[in-house]
Amino acid sequence: MSAGDNSRQNSFVLLQIGRRRFALPAGAVAELAPPVKLHRFPHTTGSVAGVIVRRRRILPVYDASSLLIEDAPSGQQIYLVARCAGAAKELSAIPVSGECEMATGEVQPPNGDRPAYVAGTLRIGEESVDVLDLAALVGSAPSTAAGAIRTEAQP
Repeated sequence: MSAGDNSRQNSFVLLQIGRRRFALPAGAVAELAPPVKLHRFPHTTGSVAGVIVRRRRILPVYDASSLLIEDAPSGQQIYLVARCAGAAKELSAIPVSGECEMATGEVQPPNGDRPAYVAGTLRIGEESVDVLDLAALVGSAPSTAAGAIRTEAQP
């Protein structure tokens, strides 16, 4: 295997959002956080569902599930804490609806008709999984009206 081939062989965290699986580069993932209280507040920031407190830090929770799946996830959710690509590489969280697992594979470039937040495609057996660009994903989500958000606790 050449150095070029090795750079395309990467580790990924497979995550479940609704009924679909997606992948994030493992190097971007910091941890999986258990269900905690999601603090919601009035704002107009696109895709921010609220914030959680994790390890004495306030982390924005980006819920871009409306871009990724047709039906909103139900039931108890855990949070995948990851670093958004960019200069600051700040930690943020995204809700996931199931167990996460590690996978290694070769990333293929996305088809031309894929959204900008799909960085590539990962083949896991017979399944094709979209590899997400978290920074592009949270930047693509629609804004929330200021009056539509209320405070509530998640189990």
